[in-house]
Order: sequence, then structure tokens, then C-alpha cells
Amino acid sequence: MSKKINTRIEKDSMGSFEVPAEAYYGANTMRAVVNFPVSSLKFQRSFIKSLAQIKKAAALSNLDLGLLDKVVADQIASAAEKVIEGKYDDQFVVDIFQTGSGTSTNMNINEVISNLAIEKMDGVIGSKVPVHPNDHVNMGQSSNDVIPTAIHIAAIDITTKNLLPAIEQLKNSLIQKSEEFMDIVKTGRTHLQDATPITLGQEFLGFAGQMDRSNSRIKAALEGLREVALGGTAVGTGINTHNEFSNRVCVYISEWNGQEIRETENHFQSQNTLDAIVYMSGALKTLAVSAIKISNDIRWLGSGPRAGFGEIELPEVQPGSSIMPGKVNPVIAESTAMAAAQVIGNDLTVSIAGQSGNFELNVMMPVAAFNLLQSIELLSTSLSNLANQCVTGIKATDRGPEMVEKGLAIVTTLVPVIGYDASAAIAKKAQLSGKTIRQIALEETNIDPSELDQILDPSKMV
Repeated sequence: MSKKINTRIEKDSMGSFEVPAEAYYGANTMRAVVNFPVSSLKFQRSFIKSLAQIKKAAALSNLDLGLLDKVVADQIASAAEKVIEGKYDDQFVVDIFQTGSGTSTNMNINEVISNLAIEKMDGVIGSKVPVHPNDHVNMGQSSNDVIPTAIHIAAIDITTKNLLPAIEQLKNSLIQKSEEFMDIVKTGRTHLQDATPITLGQEFLGFAGQMDRSNSRIKAALEGLREVALGGTAVGTGINTHNEFSNRVCVYISEWNGQEIRETENHFQSQNTLDAIVYMSGALKTLAVSAIKISNDIRWLGSGPRAGFGEIELPEVQPGSSIMPGKVNPVIAESTAMAAAQVIGNDLTVSIAGQSGNFELNVMMPVAAFNLLQSIELLSTSLSNLANQCVTGIKATDRGPEMVEKGLAIVTTLVPVIGYDASAAIAKKAQLSGKTIRQIALEETNIDPSELDQILDPSKMV
């Protein structure tokens, strides 16, 4: 038999509503809980932290502007700081799939901060006195400009603190392996067929280059996120807010996070689009595509150990089969590829959300926020894990160099000497006979053996 939950009665603009007695949220939030029983997905901690930073900075800015009583402003700031620290995460109960503007979550935090302040001032929780969730906590704001601003701030914060360091870590691990493997000559592959030689180090240098370029793309996307919608309120006109409000809030948050954010110069585009978020998501998708390419190449190069390519050995981190003893699988690379696949799917969701702006407001902000932040989190952890548990422990085998002499594509260096057609004939004969290019060339041409050794020297082909 389920235990009866104690409740209190609160009033909002629609009338009375029951709220759990111990909750710091109020009637507006509880209505949203009832209205949106859609999933188990809630906003991430990074988003709630950024939203609370906005509320704290707003209270301090309104105090600076002489619009808010000092006692009230200080209590709002103090309560918001507790939310920033993560002490009340269990109070943020609204589903991601809610009102498209995120109004329910904005009111959720307004009510929590209001009631925390009221409790501290020995008032009655839910009374909205002496700290009102709308009149005081939400002063100078609208969900329509607060929610997109919080998305930008959260994305900047976790990208700079988590994702960019993870990209750099993986890049450095790949560069280290590139240097270690630079003199190991192996057969290159194009179209999954043998091609002219390359070094294993050059392959890993290509992987490192992908990380380096993604790093640049994401930094470029961050610049777009630094421009925020706050100050536009309902439709971008800035109604009911002081014209210095947004700039003051941005200064506070920039100082706290060590990352510049600034008020947009065009509130109408900033509130009725998610273009900067879509752009960032696209950069994350590109990084995810690179991660899959690298993961798959590592898996193929390490395939075997006897019936595959077997050119590298991957660290053994766990048994690979419940039925085949001794089998070890490339599980870290597989994990990375799956996380990257999720990011690619998230990008489609963000793209659909981005085109769902009708006139003065986008109405898919919560789902765009969730998917963008999840993508940043997944890439941060999976790329770091790939570096730590896979790349740093990769070892080269003798298989790559051994196969170079048996490869057919080294015939390419004969083309300037005997021509394309004659070289192609040597390659076909070598393939049919099972002999090497060198053996057939000695039989079919008048090239001096010592000169042929120079022409077919793999180290000169890379």
C-alpha cells in the first residue's frame, strides 16, 4: 500500500493546486509535472546551474539599478547560490518534453529560489511573501530570453571545462603514437584495397589532424554562443526590463565563469531562432563523425589476432565473449563509436528544433538544450576514455611491414621507369602467380637488381 504524500494548497493565476508539503517548488511547477508525464528525462545539472546563475546575477543587477530591495536581492542571490552548488537538484522535476519555451522550468527555478528565500526569512513557504517568484526572482526576465541564454551559458561552460580538454587529450595521445610509429612502413589502403606504402605514424597523424580541426570548429561555434538573448523579454522588444539589465547580468556571469558572454545586438533573431545552437551541434556532429572514423580504423587495424589485419595490438581491458575463451574485443573503440552515433542522432533533433521557430519564438528549446548538452557530455567522456584506455596502450606489430613486400601497389614506383601499361602487366602477373612485384620485375625487365632495390624501397615511397 503506497504511503500518502502530505500536501499543501497553493494558489496561482489558474486557482488552487496541491503541492507536496516538503517541496520547494510550487503550484506552477506541479501543474507541469501533471501535464507532462512524458519521460524520465530532466534538464542536466549544467543547465540548472546556468539558470541559477542568471537568477543570481539578475537579483544583483536589479539591486544595482535600484529596482530591488537589498534584503530581497541578497536572499535571492543566496538561494540561487545554493542551487548553483547543486544542493537542490531534486527540486527540478519538470520533464524535458514540456512547454516549448521552457516556461515550466523557468517557473520551477523561480519558485524554488523564492521559497528558499522565504524559508530563510522565516516566512511561509508557498506564500510568495516577502519574495515573489515572478515579481522578484523573475524581475526583468521572460522564459523566452532566459532559457536560450541558459542553454548558451551551459554549453560554453561544459565545452570549455570538459570537451576541449578531452579533444586535446586525445589529439596529444594520437600525436604521441604518430611519433612512436613514424618509421613503421606498412601498406596503405584506398577503397579497402592495397595502395602505396604509408607509415603507421602517418595514419595516426591523420587521426590527430581530425581532432585538431574539430577543436578549431568548436571554438568557432563557441563564439556564436557568447551572444545571448537576455534582455529581449517576451518578443525581443525588452518590455518590462531596464535597458542596462542584460549587460550587467552578462558582466556578472562572465566574471564568475571566466568566459565572456554578451548581450545580442539583435534580440529578434536571438529569440526567434536557435541558429547558434544548431551551428554548435553541427560542429559536435563533425567531431562525432571523426570519432567514428578513428574508432573504426583502430578496430580494423587491430582485427585478428590471426585472421584479420593485426597491424596493431589494442590494450586488453576485459574478456570479449561469454562463449569463446580467450577472445578480446575492441570494446573501448566500440563504446566511443556508439556515443558518437548518439551525438549524430542528437544533431538531427537539434536541427528539427532549430527550424521550429514561429515568428517571435522558438518552441522546441528544452529538447534542443537537452540534446546539445548531452552531446557535449558524451563526447567529453568518450574521447577522454578512448585516449586513456585505448590509444595510449596501442602497440605496433610486425604484420604491417611484413606485408609491404608482398603488396602489389608498390609497382606504382615503376611507372616513371617502364610506363603505366608495363607496370600494370607486372602487377597482374604477380597477383596471379603469387610472386612479389620485385620477383616479376626482375624476370620481365632489364632493370639492374640494385637499381630495382632503390626503385622499390618502401621507405622512399612514404
